[in-house]
Formats: sequence, C-alpha cells, structure tokens
Amino acid sequence: MRKLLIVEDDTGLQRQLRWAYEGYEVLVAGDRASAMTLLRAEEPAVVTLDLGLPPDPDGTSEGFAALAEMLALKPDLKVIVASGHGAHESALRAIAEGAYDFYAKPIDIDALGLIVVRAFHVHALEAENRRLAARVDRGAALGGLVTAAPEMLKVTRTIERVAAADVSVMLLGASGTGKEVLARGLHDASPRRKGAFVAINCAAIPETLLESELFGHEKGAFTGAIKTTEGKIEQASGGTLFLDEIGDVPLPLQVKLLRFLQERVVERVGGRKPIAVDTRIVCATHQDIDAMVAAGRFREDLYYRLAEIVVRIPSLAERAGDAVLLARHFLRRHAEAMKSGVKGFAPDAVSAIEGWGWPGNVRELENRVKRAVIMADGTRVTAADLDLGERDAALPINLRAVREAADRGAIAQALARAEGNISGTARLLGISRPTLYDLMKNYGLQP
Repeated sequence: MRKLLIVEDDTGLQRQLRWAYEGYEVLVAGDRASAMTLLRAEEPAVVTLDLGLPPDPDGTSEGFAALAEMLALKPDLKVIVASGHGAHESALRAIAEGAYDFYAKPIDIDALGLIVVRAFHVHALEAENRRLAARVDRGAALGGLVTAAPEMLKVTRTIERVAAADVSVMLLGASGTGKEVLARGLHDASPRRKGAFVAINCAAIPETLLESELFGHEKGAFTGAIKTTEGKIEQASGGTLFLDEIGDVPLPLQVKLLRFLQERVVERVGGRKPIAVDTRIVCATHQDIDAMVAAGRFREDLYYRLAEIVVRIPSLAERAGDAVLLARHFLRRHAEAMKSGVKGFAPDAVSAIEGWGWPGNVRELENRVKRAVIMADGTRVTAADLDLGERDAALPINLRAVREAADRGAIAQALARAEGNISGTARLLGISRPTLYDLMKNYGLQP
C-alpha cells in the first residue's frame, strides 16, 4: 500500500485527514522531529506538510525548515505544503524551494485528495523513468552515449556494424562532439572488448616525446630513460588503440606509424628488435584531413591505412533535441556527485539550452551544466545559472527546408521536454497523437 505522511499539529485535522485517506497507509506526525523520524523509517512517497508547526505554530519558519530537511534527505519526495499565513507569498516560496504543490487553508478535502493522487502518479512515473534510464545506462552500447537525434543514431548504427570487422576507423568531427566516447563504444562492441582500450591525445604530447609514448623506449635510449618502457601501441595489444587528434602527428613519425600498420611490428626507441603487436587502430581529428593530405601535411598512404572506415560526427547544434536530453543527463550526474539538491531545469533554462548554438559542443554543454549545479540557489537551474548569451542564427533560404527544419526541431524539442512521452509531446505541440506519429515517421524521429 502507498505510504502518505501527514505533518499536522492540529489533532482534529489529523483525524479528519486520516479518515479521508483510507486507501493509503497514513503516517501522522505533529512536529518536524517526528516527521523526519517517520520519513527515514517508512520512506513515504508523498507528504502533506503544514507550515505552521510548533514551536512556531503562528508562523512558517518551522515548516520551511522541515521542507528543506525533507528534500535534502529525499530529493524525489513529493511535498504538498499547506498554510493560512500569507498564502500567496508562502506558496511562491514553497514552490521555489522544491515543494511539489501548495494549498491554502481551510482545507478542501476533495481538492487536496486530487493533488495527492497526482503526486503519487508523478512520483511513480519519475521512479520508472529513473529505473529505465539506469537500465539503459547499464546496457547501452557505445559507452553509454546519450542521444535521440536521428543524425547521431545513424552514426551509432554505423559504428555498431563496423565494430565486429577488424578494420581501422577514422572519426571526424569538431572538438567536444564525443569522439572518444564513440571510440570506446566501438571497442566495447567489438570482439576485442576483453583487451585494453588505450587512448592517447597526439596534440597534447610534445613532438620530441610522442614517438617514445607511442612506440616505447629501451633503457638508456635517451637522457632520463632509466628503464625499458612499453609504448601505447604495445599496451593496446589484443585491444584497441585510440589516436585522438591524429592530424597533429608530425610527418617523420607518420612514416613509422605507417610501417607499423603495414607490418604490425614496432621497434622501441633505442631498440633493434621488432616486436609483433596485434592491436586495432581507431583515430580521430577535428581538422580537415582531406585538405591536409592535399597540402602534403598528412601522408596519403597513411590516410588510406587509417581511414578504411570514415565516420563523420555531427555537431551538437545539428542533433535536434539532444542538447536538452544531454543537459538533463549531466545535471543528474553532477548533482549526485556533488550531493546537490538541484533536481532539474526551470523553463527559461530549457529555452536557453534549446536556443544556444553550442560552439563547444557536448564538452561546453557539460561544463555549463556543471557550473550551473554549483551556482544554482534553489532546486531548479535557471538560464542565469547557465550564463548563456544571445545567439545569432543564419536563416536558410529554401522555404521547404525552413519549414522541415522548423517541424523537425519543434518535434525533437517537444520530445525532449516531455522526456519521450508521446501524449505529453502532442499536447506541447498542440496536435493529435496520430498526427505526431505521422510527422515522426516522416522525419525519422524516435521517442
């Protein structure tokens, strides 16, 4: 039976409310301390809370203190607040501090009953959402990639197909689009999943050290080489080597890398003995690799060895609906890690996320959400917390393209706001469910 905690110091009203909720397991507390004891022991899903609790029965200070303590203990709790003291001001403050709903005294039992029923329903839906999200995260391919955009789903399907084939893969996309997440997902979906996944950012290591990092070195090969060390290629034997920013590899080292790809042997710096290594190469770059080949800054023969399969990753701005979806994912992650009371985004924050161009892609989005979780005063992140400026958008010329882009964007955004619920999405868009299904089918959108 569902548990309902009633926090009320009026004994007559306690009896009346207990009688009104015969369909629930009703728990009753007359003050903050006993309410917190019951909350910890019984873990009810919904609480009705009178703000006028002792020792301040004529004010609201004790009630607001109870509200804060309850939500700190159980952020998913649905607290329905009641007060007769400055009802309008109290209602605004209670909702701002995380209460689910508010009702003014004197109590209308029927109206309150509807609020309680709705609170239990919303709590159950949110619990199911969290359960499904956890199940998806545990079983997701591609390293737990979070997306619902058709453009990105096409990329994931491509990677899932090539994962089983032992070919070199090149990922092309702007910085922050999730190239390493996709590379790790490819490894996890491949027969090499039990081997090591070794990643190296070629742009982050000085040119003089990059050869030693990749191929290893023998003791005494250079000043400071006090012991023989395996390179990243050897460490990835039996697994996958991810070469991020492959375009930054200098030309002399490209020759040695090409030899490894052709012969599958490495020679450590200062060594003379070839070492056989079985590793799969996945590489990535944000640069225009074709232009680099044409300009002679990247070897054409190496390019064809590395780019047996080329996958182009769309920017976040090209992934309709993903910004809000990812923002919610990052908010949950960082709020949990920081033990923050932040639970979601205010409507102005959702609008700001949808309207921003995200030049820094997913990395920028995560950084802004993390900052917002730290800066937020209440339980909801606002647009000000995200610190997003104005966006200048270029308008396409073709009218049909404009209309289709607008339809696709509106549906994807509504799906994200409604968290994939079809009925909720149709209500937001002001259309029927059959119409929404037809549009989603036409545009290849999934809930």
